[in-house]
Amino acid sequence: MAATLNLDNLPRTIELGRDGDGRAELAYVDQRLLPGELRIVRTGDWRAVVDAVKTLAVRGAPAIGVAGAAAVALWACNEGAADAAAGGCAQAGPRFLDALARVADEVADARPTAVNLAWGVRRLERLARVCADEGAAPHAIADELFAEARRMEAEDEAANRAIGAHGSALLPQGARILTHCNAGSLATAFYGTALGVVYAAAAEGKVARVYADETRPVGQGARLTAWELARAGVPVTLICDDMAASLMAKGEVDAVVVGADRIAANGDVANKIGTYGVAVLARHHGIPFYVAAPASTIDPACTTGADIPIEERDPAEVLPAPIPGVDVWNPAFDVTPAALITRIVTEHGAFAPPDAARAAMTAR
Repeated sequence: MAATLNLDNLPRTIELGRDGDGRAELAYVDQRLLPGELRIVRTGDWRAVVDAVKTLAVRGAPAIGVAGAAAVALWACNEGAADAAAGGCAQAGPRFLDALARVADEVADARPTAVNLAWGVRRLERLARVCADEGAAPHAIADELFAEARRMEAEDEAANRAIGAHGSALLPQGARILTHCNAGSLATAFYGTALGVVYAAAAEGKVARVYADETRPVGQGARLTAWELARAGVPVTLICDDMAASLMAKGEVDAVVVGADRIAANGDVANKIGTYGVAVLARHHGIPFYVAAPASTIDPACTTGADIPIEERDPAEVLPAPIPGVDVWNPAFDVTPAALITRIVTEHGAFAPPDAARAAMTAR
């Protein structure tokens, strides 16, 4: 039976606004609490946003890109401009810009693999310097950064909806889709990348079922993807990571759709650990393997996947109670070679992996 889609049930993951006193404030879903509790956290402190990104309260490459930009805007609005005014600075001088640069560096370093975080931060940092060169006062720069971060939220949703439309065109009627990790609305400002493809296809009546890998060790598929799809009204079945091969062998999967945290110039893709194994299985079983991500996830400075830094996380995520004499290796991501990827889907279209970076650079 085709899915009856209801995206009104999904919360906005990231939303920059103002509190009752007019201070800049970021509202975000604390994803550590899902699926048991849907809590919207509100903060005007940029440091709290950095902590949220580090601890996976906010996660997903597009979402942390927007959150990183929002963190810089929070500093500018709530601290930087006020400090400059208290010091009698009518224009943004080196002190203001140097302080902004230090904040930007700290935000960008919160997580190393997803290129969107640094992309969002540097976009606001560049804008601040342009405004300063034009003689703008700190409070005016803060207002510009706030507006730019809000624009990035809207751009993210628009890009995701375009990704969904391009990706849906690749799927057959009655599609049974396997996905890994969470590249849904929760991983973006709203709508999603890999699940954006699912939502666009579901709106056209094309989705029969989505199979969500649990995604060990943090369980993004079990805690987030399954929750999100069920809430949106899409038929979903949760499976353990090691069940994907058997499911494919039974002929129950028509396509694999995943997101990405960084895409190298040659089309190699870094995504949540376990994605590479799913790609190998898909190739063996003759199943198309699609990567859905905005063009901001493409890093032309990374020639191949070997250049992508891979974050290693706390061993306690794998083994909460340490066993004496047992070491734990806990990389958060792996790299899927371009040769295993059928198409990379961005807001600009669906491309063979080596062509995705060129298309994105042309569009920029």
